[in-house]
Amino acid sequence: MPKEPGRTGKAGGRSFMAEAQRPLPEDPALQDPHNIDAEQGLIASCLIDGTGDVLSECFSRGIQGDVFYHPQHKVLFDAIQRLFEDGKPIDMIVLTDYLRSNQLLDAAGGIVYLSQITNRIESTVHARYWIDIVRDKHVLRQLKRTAETIVREICESPPKIQEFLGDIEERIFAIGNQMISNTTTHIAGAVDQASLLMSKMMRRENTEGIMSGFKDLDGMTYGLHPQEMIVLAARPSVGKTSLAMNIAENISCGVPANGGRKMGSLIFSLEMGAEQLAMRLLCCRARVDMKRVREGFTSKEEQTALMTAAEELKKAPIWIDDSGSTKITELRAKARRICQKNNISLIVVDYLQLIGGDGSVSRENQIADISRQMKAMAKELKVPVIVLSQLNRESEKERRDPRLSDLRESGSIEQDADVVLMLTRPREKGSDRDDDDGEIVLPSDVERIKLIIAKQRNGPVGIVDLMFQRRYTRYENALRGEDGMNTI
Repeated sequence: MPKEPGRTGKAGGRSFMAEAQRPLPEDPALQDPHNIDAEQGLIASCLIDGTGDVLSECFSRGIQGDVFYHPQHKVLFDAIQRLFEDGKPIDMIVLTDYLRSNQLLDAAGGIVYLSQITNRIESTVHARYWIDIVRDKHVLRQLKRTAETIVREICESPPKIQEFLGDIEERIFAIGNQMISNTTTHIAGAVDQASLLMSKMMRRENTEGIMSGFKDLDGMTYGLHPQEMIVLAARPSVGKTSLAMNIAENISCGVPANGGRKMGSLIFSLEMGAEQLAMRLLCCRARVDMKRVREGFTSKEEQTALMTAAEELKKAPIWIDDSGSTKITELRAKARRICQKNNISLIVVDYLQLIGGDGSVSRENQIADISRQMKAMAKELKVPVIVLSQLNRESEKERRDPRLSDLRESGSIEQDADVVLMLTRPREKGSDRDDDDGEIVLPSDVERIKLIIAKQRNGPVGIVDLMFQRRYTRYENALRGEDGMNTI
């Protein structure tokens, strides 16, 4: 049988293994992205601009020496920046003197190269375009290096896939943030904004807070504010999931307090499936007893109400993620993606203790890390985040209202939270908690629930009374009697 060409081991032929081991030529398309002409044009603009406007624009857009690709351009821009910071004039003569004094002239390419750069342009009219080009190429180089690092990490030691995906997304997102201009401003601008906000408050106009639909709660918190972490805590079966869902429903279906606007809600349900939550929301909005639905004893009026509620909810901007086992890095990555694609105004997480953490540390440290990342997510995405949490049994054992120290598994939750809300049944004689003989009495269909505002960074603390219609899993504003006090 004749041997295949290129596979012979004799002289005059090339072995297959030798061919395979020969290094491949470098692909020019894989070189680091850069634009030497734009870098030279930008440095020349800084030198011939007598107003300093070009440099100011560079600094406001995040241009530094390490943004440049060519090593000589890095040296030149660093020197220009130093002269600017020292308040010295910036031109060819001053820059050359500075470079020579600091033994940097050769590293900058010498006088000849400096002259060539300066003579390339006659005006600074295109400086802003060159800034965009230089910055964009820098970001592309970072993306390329990050991608190369990711490939190397995959080949060296395959990590846990979900954590690794979240880490990748965070790295890419951090690079993208560099495209955003510096938002640091003088306090005068912040004072003007605060004065405008106070004027709106005094005129009783709606401010930036998103109203929950519960008048007494909104009256004390002034709504749910962007970047706030709001902890809603309670013992099991008190109704914390119901209250969180009612708030999300009010926000996404539109309430008069928000001008009827329908704002997006993202719900992470680690305890209940999406179908269960949808059934709850349907019965709650239609005010139909779920027990009657399950038993098949619904009237025509109730069926019509359910159909109407279904149409309203299908049009509402509500997204549900019902992944049972989710780690905080994965949860943040999902929230980031959904918020980028949709206009989300509220995130609900049900509930904190079900989120997975780093198994190599204690559960208390895991919860502390999850809590910190929840607050970081609220600040990053600029939306209020309602985080449901369980309370320990101490308040029940001591027959008292819950307090901040009762938050389960970590003291970090109360530190990270901007607002802490606690649901509890009132403890009074004849209440639905216990009877005088110590026997447990089942909660009634309609009961008064105390919502304790235990912490609020920018507002008062206190107690709000709500009415809970258990058969509809629906909270309502408590009615007011003639004396102005809340009643049922």
